[in-house]
Amino acid sequence: MGGPIVECVPNFSEGRNAAAVEAIARAIRSVPGAILLDCETDADHNRCVITFAGAPEAVLEGALAGVAKAVELIDLTKHRGAHPRIGAADVMPFVPIEGVTMEECVRLAWRVGEEIWRRFHVPVYFYEAAARRSGRERLENIRRGQFEGLRDAVRTDPERCPDVGDAELHPTAGATVVGARKFLIAYNINLTTADAGIAKRIARSIRASSGGFPCVKAMGVMLASRNLAQVSMNLTDFETTPIHVVFDAVKREAARYGAGVAGSELIGLIPRKALEMAAGLDLQWENLRPDSVLEQRLADAIARGDRMK
Repeated sequence: MGGPIVECVPNFSEGRNAAAVEAIARAIRSVPGAILLDCETDADHNRCVITFAGAPEAVLEGALAGVAKAVELIDLTKHRGAHPRIGAADVMPFVPIEGVTMEECVRLAWRVGEEIWRRFHVPVYFYEAAARRSGRERLENIRRGQFEGLRDAVRTDPERCPDVGDAELHPTAGATVVGARKFLIAYNINLTTADAGIAKRIARSIRASSGGFPCVKAMGVMLASRNLAQVSMNLTDFETTPIHVVFDAVKREAARYGAGVAGSELIGLIPRKALEMAAGLDLQWENLRPDSVLEQRLADAIARGDRMK
């Protein structure tokens, strides 16, 4: 493919208005060299996850184009969904893919954060490898209290103030969390029960912060559209805790409560190596396709004539 490649996986607080999601994706895609790889929406979470890649400068401008459209179209004062959020453009991580170091992605994240504040007056927090304050490596620490709680906290608590910008959230777009990290797998397991309490207990037992598996973040939510409970997870290092280990643990814990696994779903893309580590095992995938693999999706985009500029 040639040249350095960075991936960006922004999460936007809109998963029900298809026109708004398409407008955000179109804004990103309009930047020369920003290759749109995937766009996943979830109405229950009221959230979309867009994946794009390219050379660092193209990815920087693509990220800012997405934020601009999100600030224009998303009003958090009217937003409701199962997923916690503090911003219209809620989370924006940069991931080194090829010919780029993590340190370079950190510097890219800092540049994007400064530009988000300068261009849109949306305050910014830095997380994961880009964190500038102790305790802000973990996204859940920054997002505590969600938009409504953080909106009040920043006015009185210096510990909750943003890394860039004033101690006042944008009135409708909130704040944005920008960072650099390894490849993250967003992975959900749907249970054969409508009892969200079971999903929450399972999430507590497997997540790292509660003494579970390292590099696993998890929460239990209710999927109103399917009348099912879900264990919603982020696997922040699949080589440390592989996806099949998490699946087996959730299935085992669910059985303790008289429930089973209805299926598992991928949000966004997955590295080929993560699937190879689970080769031959039935993870009851609901939506895994050959083009769900990051390397395949990027190769297909190049073959179509998209260009890294």
